[in-house]
Amino acid sequence: MAYSPGIAKEISYGSQTLIRIFSNGTVERPSQSAFIPAIPNDPTSTLKFKSKDIIISLFPLIVARIYLPKPNHHHHKRDKFPILIYFHGGAFLYESAFSKVYDTYFRTFVPQANTIVVSVEYRLAPENPIPACYEDCWHVLHWVSSHSLSANYTGMRFPWLNNHGDFNRIFIGGDGAGANIAHNVSMRAGTEALPGGVKIVGAILSRPFFYSSYPIGSEPVIDPNHNIVYSVWNMVYPSAPGGIDNPVVNPVGPGAPSLATLGCSRIIVCVAANDQFRDRGVWYYEAVKKSGWKGKVELFEEKDEDHIYHILHPQSENAQKLIKRLVSFILNE
Repeated sequence: MAYSPGIAKEISYGSQTLIRIFSNGTVERPSQSAFIPAIPNDPTSTLKFKSKDIIISLFPLIVARIYLPKPNHHHHKRDKFPILIYFHGGAFLYESAFSKVYDTYFRTFVPQANTIVVSVEYRLAPENPIPACYEDCWHVLHWVSSHSLSANYTGMRFPWLNNHGDFNRIFIGGDGAGANIAHNVSMRAGTEALPGGVKIVGAILSRPFFYSSYPIGSEPVIDPNHNIVYSVWNMVYPSAPGGIDNPVVNPVGPGAPSLATLGCSRIIVCVAANDQFRDRGVWYYEAVKKSGWKGKVELFEEKDEDHIYHILHPQSENAQKLIKRLVSFILNE
């Protein structure tokens, strides 16, 4: 009889199993959506964008899917596009820049935003625990920024960025775990310079993954042994100093650097009334407002939605409302 390894650990939310780890080290992600290919340049296509998968780093392996919009009637052919570097959600454990849900979302978003999107395939836990995802996403921001340097720069280049990207309009963003990453990348940008003197203009944090050892707002008191957020955090960052109060997940916890050092000019925090992280998003928004940070922070709330409604159903009325708000944020309208 062939050996069949047992499940060593499993994390489920409701009826959904997020991840299974077997005793032989095998990892399964039952909630992972299917991967779909990019859409390369096709002169006969009526689509309002094209996309391409590229390798950004080999050691470690970091790849991304890049979306380039076709200019609309408001866009002069000599004009450059804003650039949004996006970090997908999935509790640091699953989902992908190549998954159907994210690709479908950007097929909707990119033509409306008239923005280049670099959707990052960062390393996932538990195989690559935090801080691997932060390092990967910082590396991509650094790589994108390097395209602003003079032509004698010898690093890896991607012509869509060189030919069409506006390096005075760099944005970062994400949902859930990806919004957490966007925050931490922005904090690092507040203390470390980027190539060419590039600055992050804005950060989009949609339903950000933040937490602490104490409840805030309307959150119930839950035994850590039965709290899914604790379970996820202990899996994705088992060696975290301070545990669930580590500054990367509790941005106002003990030893956390001041939010006044955030390295961007504008932030929009997007929350949803039926999301378990709703109060955390508002908590973060209020903390940034009170920190002494010199930028502008905004709050957008959808009253009748859950965690990632705009990703799962980008054509819905409420998702379109949010997309239009994010487009206005990027275009500073």
